[in-house]
Amino acid sequence: MRVKQEVWTPQKAAIRLTKICDHFSAQHGSDRFPVEVPKVALETANLFGWDDPITEVVPVDIKSFEGALFPDDDRRKWMLLYNEKLSSPGRIRFTQAHELGHYILHRLKRDSFECSGDDMLSWEEKSIEAEADLFASFLLMPLNDFRAQVTTDVDMEVLRFCAIRYGVSLTATALKWISSTDESAVLILSRDGFMKWAFSSNAARRNGAFFRTRSNTIPIPAGSLAADPAITQERKGKELPASVWFAHADAGASVREMKIHSEQYEYVITLLCLGRSTSAWPPYDFENWKRRPTDPWWD
Repeated sequence: MRVKQEVWTPQKAAIRLTKICDHFSAQHGSDRFPVEVPKVALETANLFGWDDPITEVVPVDIKSFEGALFPDDDRRKWMLLYNEKLSSPGRIRFTQAHELGHYILHRLKRDSFECSGDDMLSWEEKSIEAEADLFASFLLMPLNDFRAQVTTDVDMEVLRFCAIRYGVSLTATALKWISSTDESAVLILSRDGFMKWAFSSNAARRNGAFFRTRSNTIPIPAGSLAADPAITQERKGKELPASVWFAHADAGASVREMKIHSEQYEYVITLLCLGRSTSAWPPYDFENWKRRPTDPWWD
């Protein structure tokens, strides 16, 4: 009978591997970043004291998924697969780390894992895919090192520098910053004039600056940089009235909007930075003591 194993959270598991990677790099004088995920994956079972290791990390050309994790018939060995035709080394690295997250966190809960591109960007949901994403972000971009790189006002150039350092995509880097910053900021990915998803920092959510994209189809607002096809990129940011994006924002408040248009994937990445105290909450309907269901964030 297999001994019950310790329960690992995404952060706790990633921090354990991070400490080992730090020690190895210091002892051997090797580059600390980007993380070589296949090497880490092949050693993970030894590091955790488990008897069902990942024994192969294999590139495949299968369009139906970006990454997968399969056991052998006896569930004594695992194979980690990743789509070698992914667009960039950054996407490949994040996919590998995502599947490693499934191995550490979830292999005792499911027989196998096949993950799509959408599964790599589900950080805000409460699911095993979100947990695997969170693990990957902490393994590839340890929080203490990440914060040491971001010491100025954030823009797309600062995030691009971090993306190069960690060998991940700009989107993954921006999500890491959004999830760890004290600033009020919102990251949006849109296609064909509509939001595909939006992710707000804790400060932004507290101030009402968020979009419920999972339950609503939300158009990109007219007057924004994201809606202007003539503007393909604005890396440093342009100041706009906050009301362009948030109809109920404080009078006179502004938002700094940054934009990257990816022609390859036909989507737009937008980063919005607001003042820490800028409120975007709609007014209360004091007569009925509830917010009006016509407000954009209404469930």
